[in-house]
This record gives sequence, C-alpha cells and structure tokens, in this order.
Amino acid sequence: MDEKFIVFGTGCFWCSEAIFKLINGVTDVVPGYAGGHTENPTYRQVCTDKTGHAEVVKVSYNPEVISLNEILDLFMAAHDPTSLNRQGNDIGTQYRSIIFYNTPEEEKTIKDYIAKKQKDYKKPIVTEVKKFEHFYEAEDYHHNYFANNPSNPYCSMVIKPEVNDFIMKHGNVLKTVKH
Repeated sequence: MDEKFIVFGTGCFWCSEAIFKLINGVTDVVPGYAGGHTENPTYRQVCTDKTGHAEVVKVSYNPEVISLNEILDLFMAAHDPTSLNRQGNDIGTQYRSIIFYNTPEEEKTIKDYIAKKQKDYKKPIVTEVKKFEHFYEAEDYHHNYFANNPSNPYCSMVIKPEVNDFIMKHGNVLKTVKH
C-alpha cells in the first residue's frame, strides 16, 4: 500500500480532526497550520490572523480504500465551501476553506472537482487551492481535542452536533467498530 496524504482546512481543525478520524481508509489525522508566511507558528500566533496560516488537518489515507475524489466529497460535506474566511462563529483567514495539493495531477483533480461541484451550490465556492509547501503540526493539546475535552462547551455545542450530523449523513463511509 502506498499511503497518501492531503492537507486541507474546513474551519476549526478540532472538528475536522474528529470527523476525518471516523472515515474508513483514513489512517491518520493530524491538526496543524499551513498556507502562511510565519515559520513554526503557534496557535496563539495563528489566532491573531497575521501569520497567513489556516487551521488545517493532514489526512493520511489508503487510496486502495478511499479515493481522492471520495475524500474531496467528505471535505465539502464537512463545511461550507462558499463561506469566505469563516465557518459558523469562527471568523478570520485561519478558518478559510483551503486544499493543498502535492502533484500537478492532484491539482487538476481538485480544480476539476470544484468546478464540477459548483453546480450544487447557489453561491460561489471560495475554497483556495494551493501547492503544498509546509505543514506545521499543532501543539499536543490540540490533538484528539474533541475526544479529550467532551465537557468543553465548544466541543459539546459545536463539534458534537457537527460530528453527529456527519455520522447520520455519511454512515456508509465510517470505520467499522469492533467490539
């Protein structure tokens, strides 16, 4: 198996991580920062909206189980790709919709996918498509944030309903739970 990865932002990386960890064929999900000009940014720096970075997840996957197009379908389903620099109450360029490609073939696949998907939306898709350059892993306390902080109000009032909604709509792509 030749594992692949894609880096993208759908707003808050806590929610993206929680959702993509559930998907069959996804082998790892790591929160971090990408797309900006500051080297080794911290969460506090990214939150100032001055680093140019977006909150992203690096999703490693097995292409024999899930294709790039299937991942793109789930990326679109996990957020509003027509919302510029915000998702819900999270506002700023760090919450922008963005996909980083690794190869010219991926770039073409992603751009063709977005062009085809546009017909499903009334407003323009504003997802930024950029060449992957650097991924800066987020601080340890951001990893598995939703699972580790279930009583946090943001987790219970924002992430949990989004994860539950995703499960209801996309149960066919979830990992099988072994008892």
